Amino acid sequence: MTSTNTPSVSVVVIAYNDAGLVGEAVSSALAQGSAVTEVIAVNDASADGTGPVLDELAALHPRLKVVHRTSNSGGCGTPRNDGIEVATAPYVMFLDSDDVLPPGAVDALLNAAEEHRAPVTVGACVRRELPAGRDVPWVPGLYAPGDVIDRPADRPELVRDTLCVNKLYDRAFLDKHRIRFPDGRFVYEDFVFTARVLAAAPRIAVIGDLVYVWHVRRDAAQVSISLDRKDVGNWRARIEAHRTASRIISESSPELGRACQVKFLEYDLRMYLRELGKDPEYQAAWWTLTRDYLAGFADADVEAAAAPARWIVRVLRAREVPPAPADLRRLTDFAADPPRLAPPYATGPGGAAVWSETLQVELDGLAELPVSELPVTVDAETAGRGGLRIRVHDLYGRLAEAGPRTVQLRFLPRGDEGKALFSAPVELRPAGDGGHWTGELPFRLTTLAVAGRGAGRRGMQAWDVKVGVECADGSSLLTSPRPLGSLLHRRVLPSSRYGVLLAQPYRTAGGSLALRLAPGAAGAMNLVRNRLHRARKSRG
Repeated sequence: MTSTNTPSVSVVVIAYNDAGLVGEAVSSALAQGSAVTEVIAVNDASADGTGPVLDELAALHPRLKVVHRTSNSGGCGTPRNDGIEVATAPYVMFLDSDDVLPPGAVDALLNAAEEHRAPVTVGACVRRELPAGRDVPWVPGLYAPGDVIDRPADRPELVRDTLCVNKLYDRAFLDKHRIRFPDGRFVYEDFVFTARVLAAAPRIAVIGDLVYVWHVRRDAAQVSISLDRKDVGNWRARIEAHRTASRIISESSPELGRACQVKFLEYDLRMYLRELGKDPEYQAAWWTLTRDYLAGFADADVEAAAAPARWIVRVLRAREVPPAPADLRRLTDFAADPPRLAPPYATGPGGAAVWSETLQVELDGLAELPVSELPVTVDAETAGRGGLRIRVHDLYGRLAEAGPRTVQLRFLPRGDEGKALFSAPVELRPAGDGGHWTGELPFRLTTLAVAGRGAGRRGMQAWDVKVGVECADGSSLLTSPRPLGSLLHRRVLPSSRYGVLLAQPYRTAGGSLALRLAPGAAGAMNLVRNRLHRARKSRG
């Protein structure tokens, strides 16, 4: 460990063709105060005005050093390595040119690193969706603030956090273990760097402070590498990054190695599957690539994954080509979060639950799942002029055993930890065939808008819609409903409070129901402008 009476940090900022944003990133690092002795900006041979912008800033700020690469590396790893090589402070952290460090981030990390003599210190990170400004916590619940982890192998779930930017590193630790990023155009270089860090078994200190704001600009003309999923090459790159990271981690710790494999099945695989799209050529290429990679997974690693991930793996392994569009849609819906296994439900020999009549993949472990973890499908559609009809589907008799009794809507503010709002619960009625239960909930969008404003939500409101089901045996489940029929139609409603209320129910990327409410004429115009902007972007 480095020993110094004046601990300090070098912040490495990497930039490529980002003249409009890099200044904000650099300024956020310089604003951290005296703990940051230098900000090292590495210009990866940009073709726009990024280089001159950095040089002008360096002329004004002596703590800013600019490194100009003469050729573009094609990725993020090489410029970060360049920054590490010229860093002079005992600690180093990383910042991308389109992100920012929140005030106090470096001091909080540095104090914890020194107090606990930790080569790695980690803090909270949020993905900020722009331009809406909605913050989504990164790996929520993974870390306990104030915790000190002496051996990563004792916490295998740490492999879920593949970011390098929400952490402070002791530079001597990186040098001692020869830890660097992959060079060149290596997408998801964070995976390999993080694997190398964990394999070196550092003590890790955890703080609760927000230390990194990751800006997500899905409508940008040039999206980030991780969001550029228009062809199968991105998935191939992610597989190669995981393959390399898994090998590194497995050689250091079998526990971490298995956790790394399980993480891929439960997170990476499901994320890309639910975003599979409708292009048959892409679907076929993705299917083949995925099956080839999964063939190398040990059975024990698959068995260690949660039931939804296990079943997806077995469906993929059982078919050499993608299923028919309807069956494929059922599979992508099942990959959502939370997973929903839509009917029809088939049984195999001996009455075992299987994926479908034509694909006799056993859904092992279904009988042991608690009600709260069942991948139950709940549909939502309009009921008259002022309500929702909720249809709760049974799942191989498991839900019937619990005895569904009431259903309730819950509205959760999208992207923050604001107060949830609840509708009054109503009784569920069994259908004649015994395969589902229905309930009709009075529902007024204007009432929700008023309640949201009363809870402090101004302007346009964005809500995730959840359905809570309470059962006679005391068990319960909470899931996201699928919107059906005319439910997704935009509505303009008169409001005594706002004059007019524009409501836009929509289906999320995972197929769940969400809702935008724009109270007042100004809010309605803002929502319409956003919709037109998205439409123009989709047309290219």
